[in-house]
Amino acid sequence: MQAPTSGRSHSDVERSPRPAAVAGDGLGAPHATVRVAVIDDDSGFLHVLGKRFERLGWQQRVLASPVPVDDLVAMRLGALVVDPAILGRAAWDYLQDVVERMPGLAIVVCTARSSVAQRVRGLRMGVDDWLGKPCHPEELVARIEAVLRRGRRADERHDRPALVSGELEIRGDQFQAFVEDRSAELTKREFELIDLLAGAEGRVLEREEIYQRVWGYAMARGDRSVDVFVRKLRQKLEKASPGWKYIHTHFGVGYRFAPEPVVEVAEPNRVIAPPTERAERGEATVAVDDEATARV
Repeated sequence: MQAPTSGRSHSDVERSPRPAAVAGDGLGAPHATVRVAVIDDDSGFLHVLGKRFERLGWQQRVLASPVPVDDLVAMRLGALVVDPAILGRAAWDYLQDVVERMPGLAIVVCTARSSVAQRVRGLRMGVDDWLGKPCHPEELVARIEAVLRRGRRADERHDRPALVSGELEIRGDQFQAFVEDRSAELTKREFELIDLLAGAEGRVLEREEIYQRVWGYAMARGDRSVDVFVRKLRQKLEKASPGWKYIHTHFGVGYRFAPEPVVEVAEPNRVIAPPTERAERGEATVAVDDEATARV
């Protein structure tokens, strides 16, 4: 199923911020303005949350139904709070589209009912956090702030020049890796993973450290998310740059980024004995190589 692509069948309310009543917003910059869109139709929840946003000096845009992703892009948002129940049956397609097209957006899901499988699917897809209802608005705000802080640290990396490694050019400002200006088509999470590994400058990173720094919280026992994403990342790198190997596995530990050219291993030379020579020996020699001769 496809996400909505055109039309406006939603109520659209924009609240202008009042001056912040606190010295800072918890993000390290006093009175910083954050644009937040909330896709939800719970009027009581929206009222209380809106009051909190206004005290912080944030701009809130309430959407009672999903809008085309192009519209979200045009809003120049810093964060999106969304209840998948409002998105209907196209919820996963819609979230996937948002994640892929707005890689710098802080996405927090806030919904009443969800299973462990749904939460895991959303987080692995690229949603930054998942919170159950009912929840305290202060906790939701704190989670948004945490995601924004991680994004700000990522922005600091983006100020660095592009990293060239092997045939790859890793461009933080575009959340993407390129080979001769051809995109490797990495998702947001895959880019965060290669950016972390490449930035370690050849050091082996343990799975737990990778998970903590990319996903933002401690890895649960038995979670294979890191391995799954490394496999997907490798497949895309091999397709984009088949002559190079970039990510090396250290079994039982983690992964290391070190570009190495792929060396083709030649097969041993095989020599077929001339028929006349075989006849003179009275033998039927089928193959001769450097190691052995097979006879029948």
